[in-house]
Amino acid sequence: MKHIQIKDASIPALGLGTFQLSDDQAREITAAAISEGYRHIDTAQIYQNEAGVGSAIKNAGIARDKIFLTTKVFRESLYKKDFMPSVEESLRKLKTDYVDLLLIHWPNRNVPVAEYMDQLMEAQQKGYAKYIGVSNHPTALLDEVLATGADIITNQVEYHPLINQTKLYTYLREHGISLTAYSPIAQGKVLGNPVLKGIGEKYGKNEVQVSLRWLVQQDGVMAIPRTSKVERLKDNIDIFDFELSAEDVAQIDQLKKDNQRVVNPPFAPDWD
Repeated sequence: MKHIQIKDASIPALGLGTFQLSDDQAREITAAAISEGYRHIDTAQIYQNEAGVGSAIKNAGIARDKIFLTTKVFRESLYKKDFMPSVEESLRKLKTDYVDLLLIHWPNRNVPVAEYMDQLMEAQQKGYAKYIGVSNHPTALLDEVLATGADIITNQVEYHPLINQTKLYTYLREHGISLTAYSPIAQGKVLGNPVLKGIGEKYGKNEVQVSLRWLVQQDGVMAIPRTSKVERLKDNIDIFDFELSAEDVAQIDQLKKDNQRVVNPPFAPDWD
């Protein structure tokens, strides 16, 4: 397993995403993932499965400090009066005293960046989170985030071979911030792609594995593929025994297009 070194954190480059999994599904998949060797688990308040994830981690027989656990504060809880109670509720559900990483899940146009970042930094100071970061923040909002003095380690965004995130990725690299890729296989849209399929055939890998390898091979990029099928866990993590050539990477880079988002809710910010 490759690890991303950011600040003083060492984070497994491949983790488990739990978006759209019920509490019971999240418990089952998280337990299976830990058995398979995953040590980076991602959840969120709005997923409503923190309890399932927490139970799986607690019952895994693995020391808590060996699991890198992320959760996210939902946009409706970014107001000062709601922020800390929501984090405390998350910790209760997760059955832990702290998360390794606490993220702002989505910006909220009605809450100033300075207000919610102040709360995020306070949560870190209280020991509720070892590290802090954001999700779904374009460069304009990242400027505001960094102006608060917050020491963020990642921005979790949609990133896969079919979307052009060059501007955002370049910004993050320039500021020493990692990128965590959600929907790293474009919610299945990479399947059947002839370029990815052709590259995969050279290595005995499938389009999903090629996509994940393309991501984690980049400097400062982590990926958190989500699956509801236990049998896919092994495939997703089985990407560290081959390396894409410069020619492969150049071919995959040609697939990037603007406006190829699979996640774009009405409350989304103005994307780069």
